[in-house]
Amino acid sequence: MHRTVALAEADGNRTRQAGMPGLTGFEDRGAHQDPDASVIETTTGRGYSGRMDTTAPGTAAPTTAAGTPDAPRPTAAGPVRLTRYASGGGCACKIPPGELEDAVRGLVGQQAPGAAEVLVGLDDGDDAAAVLLREDLAVLSTADFFTPMVDDAYDFGRIAAANALSDIYAMGGTPVVALNLVGWPRSVLPMELMSEMLRGGLAVATEAGCPVIGGHSIDDPEPKYGMAVTGVAHPERLLRNDAAAAGLPITLTKPIGVGLLNNRHKQTGEVSAAAVASMTALNKDAAHAALAAGARAATDVTGFGLLGHLHKMMRASGVGAVVDRSAVPLVEGAAEALQDGFISGGTRRNLDWVRPHVTADGTVSEEDLLLLADAQTSGGLLVIGEVPGYPVIGETVAGSGIRVR
Repeated sequence: MHRTVALAEADGNRTRQAGMPGLTGFEDRGAHQDPDASVIETTTGRGYSGRMDTTAPGTAAPTTAAGTPDAPRPTAAGPVRLTRYASGGGCACKIPPGELEDAVRGLVGQQAPGAAEVLVGLDDGDDAAAVLLREDLAVLSTADFFTPMVDDAYDFGRIAAANALSDIYAMGGTPVVALNLVGWPRSVLPMELMSEMLRGGLAVATEAGCPVIGGHSIDDPEPKYGMAVTGVAHPERLLRNDAAAAGLPITLTKPIGVGLLNNRHKQTGEVSAAAVASMTALNKDAAHAALAAGARAATDVTGFGLLGHLHKMMRASGVGAVVDRSAVPLVEGAAEALQDGFISGGTRRNLDWVRPHVTADGTVSEEDLLLLADAQTSGGLLVIGEVPGYPVIGETVAGSGIRVR
């Protein structure tokens, strides 16, 4: 029989994985060494294939008369498609923005007596929290995780890490340490595959110069991965989503459309190298360029889409925006994926949420709006102000709302 066991609380019994520097420090009470767990034949490395449970994702395992789940029944070796084991994928699996805002509205107690001053809290839903430690130092804190949007475990790890680190860059900060956040269906998917995912995350964090020191993991019906990241910034050089002023250009530092390509990948297995390249690219250079250009307001474009994140920034800043549809760059293949109908439910919910605040010119189609609302994963920075080397897609204006022309 197999048991569903949460993997660990801090008790000093830390698993050491040989040959995997940076992956030590996971909280663990040995559940993954359960002697009753099924043995799954594996081969490690990219292009993994192995023996798998035949239970369909999202369904219960067969049970005995006593009601206890039977051990998984492996099948013949074959390639593992991670996206089959998740109901959503990437930032498209976020709770819809309207529902989320309703849930957190009214939460108080952010500023505890005698504690460090909170510079950025829950008020405007910014990318990370910021706390003032001294006049020249703010500490940034964020956490981000999601289910797979690609089948390759290593690429999934890279994308998840880049996405989590992006929140620090979107605030104008530098990441200094990260912790892994892992949910893994250990009786269904091999631990070697989880190791590949973690290797991918470590590779991108290393590129960012950010050490990954352990983390927390649970036995979960769906694979999930992300990071909690701590960063630092100068308090007077924070990029905030409530600091936009009217009359400035709007710059976008990555093309959009990866949500469409990820949805196509999940449904057909077709891999978009352009989408993977975009999602694994750090926003580090873009953030440095924005700060060098004197920008004060920015956010990153993720699960709520370009229109959703722009709306949140304009609303927080008390200004409006005009977006030039033709100036918005697209990932290669995104337009074709749109024509083929690979539109996620998350994208449609994004548009439903933001539509009351959007005015579209007569030449702008419903498909154009869906593309601008496409749920991105590890998207680029949306910067108020011109940033050399990146496209300008519109401008801020006095008033409110977003006009798409």
